[in-house]
Amino acid sequence: MNSLPLTLIVQGALWLLGAFSIATWTIIVLKAIQHTRAARADRRTDDALDGAHTLVDIASRALPAGPKARVTGAALAALEQARTFGSDNPEDLWSRQDTLERQLARQIAHERRRLEHSLAWLASVGSIAPFVGLFGTVFGIIHALGAISHAASASIDVVAGPIGEALVATGIGIAVAVPAVLAYNIFVRGTKAAVARLDDHAGTLYALAQRQQFRFPAKNAAESAAERAANAPRADQSRPVFARATEVAA
Repeated sequence: MNSLPLTLIVQGALWLLGAFSIATWTIIVLKAIQHTRAARADRRTDDALDGAHTLVDIASRALPAGPKARVTGAALAALEQARTFGSDNPEDLWSRQDTLERQLARQIAHERRRLEHSLAWLASVGSIAPFVGLFGTVFGIIHALGAISHAASASIDVVAGPIGEALVATGIGIAVAVPAVLAYNIFVRGTKAAVARLDDHAGTLYALAQRQQFRFPAKNAAESAAERAANAPRADQSRPVFARATEVAA
């Protein structure tokens, strides 16, 4: 029996497991950095918004880039968009409320997808790596048995070596799968916790908007004149990003 195809199959399985391992650890490192940065940015956002009791206060704060900051920006953008429904009748009130709810839900879903990106790979590797290793072991054993059959004797010394080498593939498959499964569970739990924090943050923004009937306070004549004067061709780029999202007086 020609042993070359069997050898190539075993080596191919081992190379595939090696590629799985490299990709898995790359994803683990990148996801760990992503989750750490997101959590740090959210803490800085909480510090920046500490003491902000109105939408005007929130809009005037400069926030670091992060999930909570993006949710805050989405809420302010939704309320800015809802200015077209400016009356106090129930229909316009519902339109402003619906605009805010949809924008918050859309942004939170987007943040969830960002955090869940590449987790499917970890789950897949954790599921199939042991079987790839077992696949290599099966053909390795077939190769070993073929070699043993051509040997002069079938003592334990002759059998143990080739069989042991064949079982290495299964061990490597398990070694590749275990970190992938552990990392997947850790990142899924971290994603759920992060989304829960975003839901709480969105609830706070929603409550503030509800107290103001889902709109920014109306401008009086003096404020409107000041705003028109401020809207000169030269834009003030030094203001916080969320202050630029809506021109309101503090």
